[in-house]
Parts: sequence; structure tokens; C-alpha cells
Amino acid sequence: MSFLVIDIGNTRLKWGLYSAPSRQSELLAHGAVVLEDIDYLWHLYWKNLHHQPKAMLGCVVAGEAIKRRVEEQLEEGWGVKPNWVSSSSEAGGVQNGYEHPQRLGADRWAAIIGARQRALLTDPVTPPPVLAVMVGTAVTVDAIDASGRFLGGLILPGFGLMYRALESGTAGLKVPTGEVHDFPTNTSDALMSGGTDAIAGAIERSLRRLRVHAGKEPLLIMSGGAVSRLSHVTELPATIAENLIFEGLLTLAEGLTE
Repeated sequence: MSFLVIDIGNTRLKWGLYSAPSRQSELLAHGAVVLEDIDYLWHLYWKNLHHQPKAMLGCVVAGEAIKRRVEEQLEEGWGVKPNWVSSSSEAGGVQNGYEHPQRLGADRWAAIIGARQRALLTDPVTPPPVLAVMVGTAVTVDAIDASGRFLGGLILPGFGLMYRALESGTAGLKVPTGEVHDFPTNTSDALMSGGTDAIAGAIERSLRRLRVHAGKEPLLIMSGGAVSRLSHVTELPATIAENLIFEGLLTLAEGLTE
């Protein structure tokens, strides 16, 4: 049966339609819509799909009004009952070491589970520790040890939030997007290089801490809508996952259908 996964973030809703609720299933269709256009999701995308989902699983960090509008379109269009992920103490092969497990964002939880599954694919017997990085409106940098325990992680502003904070807090600082250079010589490049170095530095420090903690080289996995802005950073030997949150959602869906 076709299966729909949904990730409602801070600025966009991302969705993917798979041939089955499984990590090995085929991706049949996918798309994204900014939250301002959420009311048109059905008419713009879903009603024209050749395959109708029979079930869905999603994660949401946006407000209740956005969530409810998506639920209405799922129910009215396909008669699909909405199911949303909540963080728990253990799921998908991961033990949640957060101080209050239920307070961990559902999108982070799904990404962490997806990253752990990739580590297991790398070596099912002695999987490496893994650092899961999501680069979007915010950036999350989460560490999972070799046993599958989520140790904790960082949250920091994404590129857009950094730039808007500087624009609003600094007189006259509103310039075009620049490029990354070792020694920037104009304000646009200085902003882009500063944001990149700030995020890359946080990842490098977390990678080093995890390496020391685990006593072995971690697997670095990066994903998210703005991950391409870090793809040129040679100090970050990362595996780029296009849909890490979807991978986590499909892992959880497998558990529900077993």
C-alpha cells in the first residue's frame, strides 16, 4: 500500500509518497510547500497523485492551526487518518538520553532514528557512533553512540536566522548574499563566511567530542533544506542524506506495522 510521510517544519511542509511503509520502499512522489500556502496543498499537489496513500506518519513542529489544516486535507481528500510522531524513551533502535525525552522535537527524533539506521547499515555488528546534523531554519547537531543511545545535541540558528538577526540589530547592514572565502574582503562575503564558519565550527567541535567519548571515528550525516551551503566545507567529511527525517519516519512506520 502507498504510504505518506510528512515533515512540517518551521517554514515548509515536506512530504514523500512511498510504495510501502518501509525504508526499502520506492519513492513515488515528493514535494514541499511553504506554510503560508498550506491551504492549497491538496489542490496544488495531492489531488493529482496517481497513487492514493492508505496511511501516513508525520512529525510537526509548527503550530496547532497548521497541523489541523493538514489533517483536514488528509481526511477530506483521501479519508486518511493522521498519525503524528511523539518523542519517546526508546524507538527505532535508539534510546533517548534527553533529560525529558518527550520534550525532544519530533523532527529531531525522526532524524536521529534515521541516522542510527544508516550507522547500522554501515556495520550491523559494530556500528559506528553517528552525528546527525539537520540544516534548516535552525541547525541541530545530535550525537548517538555506538550502542544506539542518543547522548544529546546542539540547537543553533540557521543561515537565515543569523542574517536576519544581524540585519535587525546592526544599523545599515542589509547586503546581497555573498560567497564563502577564507579571508572575505566585502560585507556580503563576510556574512556568508561567518555564518558558514559558525555552523561548521559547531559541527566540528561536536564531532571531536563524540570521537573522544566513543573512542572511534563517528559517522557524520547531514541533511536539511540548507545543507548544500555546507557541502563545500572539506573539514566536514559528511554523508549527505536527502531525506533523513523521512528515513526515520519510515523506520518508525515499520515498527508500527510489525
